[in-house]
Amino acid sequence: MTNVEKLKDLVVEVFLIDPSEFHLDLRREQVETWDSLGVVSLAVGVEETFGCHFTQEEALGLKSVGDVITVLEHHGISFREV
Repeated sequence: MTNVEKLKDLVVEVFLIDPSEFHLDLRREQVETWDSLGVVSLAVGVEETFGCHFTQEEALGLKSVGDVITVLEHHGISFREV
């Protein structure tokens, strides 16, 4: 499973969206359940899935799938298959 697939599965699970709604440009304002609790759930899920720890600032800055990828790449997780 690629890192994009792992991230997709996580986003779908956390925000309770249909898998067909996931895309790499998905933004917070496009997902009704992407609220402050959702951000915390996403950050915890990303940490568990990818084995890295987000700072509070990083977690609060997650406003899109692209933001998640950027932070994960900063932590050494590759998304070159994108």
